[in-house]
Amino acid sequence: MREDVARILISEEELQQRIRALARQIEADYAGKPLLVVGLLKGAVNFMVDLTRAMQRPVAIDFMAVSSYGASTESSGIVRIEKDLNDSIEGKHVLIVEDIVDTGLTLKYILGLLNRRGPASLRVCTLLNKQERRLVDLPIDYIGFDVPNEFVIGYGLDYNQIYRNLPFIGVLKPEIYMSEK
Repeated sequence: MREDVARILISEEELQQRIRALARQIEADYAGKPLLVVGLLKGAVNFMVDLTRAMQRPVAIDFMAVSSYGASTESSGIVRIEKDLNDSIEGKHVLIVEDIVDTGLTLKYILGLLNRRGPASLRVCTLLNKQERRLVDLPIDYIGFDVPNEFVIGYGLDYNQIYRNLPFIGVLKPEIYMSEK
């Protein structure tokens, strides 16, 4: 797998340091409030687990599975809910945890859907922000790292369902995904 990585963009150590800092910031912002952390499957799992473990406070967790990419490298713009939340979020403080915000189309859809369910508050924490590709304006409350417009993998991010288990964020060699187009 590592031979498919053009370069390491964010090391495992850098990831963990930034995640601990985000956890402290989130703890301060939600002091005295119950918090529901919602991870967007599958990409956000590694980040969400490490983020919640770094918090020194009780948190409830839930997951949603959404799809807009399929096996492609580009979002189709059509969002499918493959797994919805298990419980109501009405009146709850909800933090959505995302692996990467790229065009923003999927997240905009999710925010609209969840806002209609009446949460007390709804915020977003993303590990990676690819601002250069953004097509819609979105409120992102917590950002781990801004990244360039390159195909990134590792630490939950995949190409065709592989590379998620790399402990760092790397740039996938273009010949890997270009050869399959």
